[in-house]
Amino acid sequence: MLKNVPELVQLAAKNVRRIDADTATRELENNKGLLIDVREPAEHQAKGAKGAINIPRGLLEMKVLEIEKDPNRAIYLHCATSVRAILSAEQLARIGFNNVSVITCDLDTIQKACE
Repeated sequence: MLKNVPELVQLAAKNVRRIDADTATRELENNKGLLIDVREPAEHQAKGAKGAINIPRGLLEMKVLEIEKDPNRAIYLHCATSVRAILSAEQLARIGFNNVSVITCDLDTIQKACE
């Protein structure tokens, strides 16, 4: 049976740690994790969160290993609505990353928390 995007997100979300922006900011300060914006480059350039590295969801599996090789380093993903971030977290788990979280707030809240 074919699944639509909301169904895929619902399935992926069951296995993904989801947190708010304030929690992510506190953890990033303590663990020196990696903040990744999985939106498209134009979206990131127009409105990005301070300290975020932009790796679009479509390139994530190919590019992330160029940046991070430690499977236990904390990785925090965000996008505009958390849909792409949830699907990206699932892909990072398949690669072998063990400590991936999705920031589920809207982009304005993420930006404010990262200031």
